[in-house]
Amino acid sequence: MNSDKTSKRRNAQIDLKPLVPFAQGANRYCFQHPENKDRCLKVIRPENIKARYNRQSPLKRLLGKARLNDNSQELKAHMQPAIRRLIQAEKESTLWAHLPRFYGSIETSLGHANESELIRCADGTVAPTLESFVRNGELSNQLQKAIKRFEAWLAQTRILTRNLLPHNLVVTDRSGQPELFLVDGLGAPTIPQALALVPGWSDRYIARKLARFHKRMLWEQSNEGLSWKDFQSLR
Repeated sequence: MNSDKTSKRRNAQIDLKPLVPFAQGANRYCFQHPENKDRCLKVIRPENIKARYNRQSPLKRLLGKARLNDNSQELKAHMQPAIRRLIQAEKESTLWAHLPRFYGSIETSLGHANESELIRCADGTVAPTLESFVRNGELSNQLQKAIKRFEAWLAQTRILTRNLLPHNLVVTDRSGQPELFLVDGLGAPTIPQALALVPGWSDRYIARKLARFHKRMLWEQSNEGLSWKDFQSLR
């Protein structure tokens, strides 16, 4: 009887319509799980997928809309070889050292949502983005060390990501010191992901992503008034 009730609760659709997202990006809304304050539900903004699809060339449209769905891409990203190896080796503490724990996809009143750990600070507030620290000129020595730890973790685990952007990284002090967590942008495009098993390829790919991240951080801190595109071309 109790197991039946538990099953019904697990399968029940979660109603997000009355809720306000605590954050949103170009492609997804982020809600606090109404039944668990320590979990985040990411829901696709379908109108944006349609707009992105319509802006593409006819050739790219042949590839379909699925590759524009960030939730689908995130599900695939958590199946990448580097993550599977860490789970199989029972090194989940290493895996989740800089990634929110991931719980898969669930049904909500706004469509399928990806459910993951909601990263909070020691005082219980939702962890702010690295971008907010950079733009406020708050890159302390402790935070710079946290950035280095995140970079070392990425190189060690060989987990593939897309371009590392400060607004996709959050900073939490829940362990007693600042630590970075990648909350968006996990995974790599199809071809780079397919090459992940080639010896040495992942190392080179991650090194390029980190070099680009360093440049992005310089741009975020610059007062030159240049667009990101122009800043890249000058350096």
